[in-house]
Amino acid sequence: MAVLSALAAPQYRADWESINSRPNPQWFEDAKFGIFITWGLSSVPAWAPKERYSEWYWHDMQDKNGPAWKFHESVYGAKFQYQDFVPMLTAEMCNPAEWASLFRRAGAKYIIFVTKHHDGFCLWPDPYTWNWNSVDVGPHRDLTGELAGAVRAEGLRVGLYYSLYEWFNPLYKSDVDRYVDQYMLPQLKGLVEAYKPDLVWPD
Repeated sequence: MAVLSALAAPQYRADWESINSRPNPQWFEDAKFGIFITWGLSSVPAWAPKERYSEWYWHDMQDKNGPAWKFHESVYGAKFQYQDFVPMLTAEMCNPAEWASLFRRAGAKYIIFVTKHHDGFCLWPDPYTWNWNSVDVGPHRDLTGELAGAVRAEGLRVGLYYSLYEWFNPLYKSDVDRYVDQYMLPQLKGLVEAYKPDLVWPD
């Protein structure tokens, strides 16, 4: 029966016409309202000039003539690196059960949570990012797992945002094909297998 179901399932090609013909899940069409949570290491400085995003802090501070670097230098000093924010990411006020209850009461039907942004810092115990994830360092918590569990306990759908690339990953910068095969795809597969999201938002 499973083989027949797989054969009967629509087949899609790797082109926009085929991809765009794929219907959205009915639950998503019916949901109407979801909440997107951008949170991570960049939430420690949590600064950007107007019309910029604070999650681009590490990227933007590379421009030594730009406003992000000027802010960084004046507040933290020129020797303070982005990685030095890690011990400051304590998540001490992060209460996933409280958040999920609030989201449900607000009428949300699904939550999308940033598991990894372009800085590569993971909010789950990812084996590919030793000492660059929220379990090995910082809060020492599986924030993705905690939030996914709390959201499901409130009867909401779970969506996970995942950055496909990383600004400063040496493998990405030197060999994109190897990055995809040896890092990105195994990492994304592990994330999906661990948390079984209803939706994945690749960026």
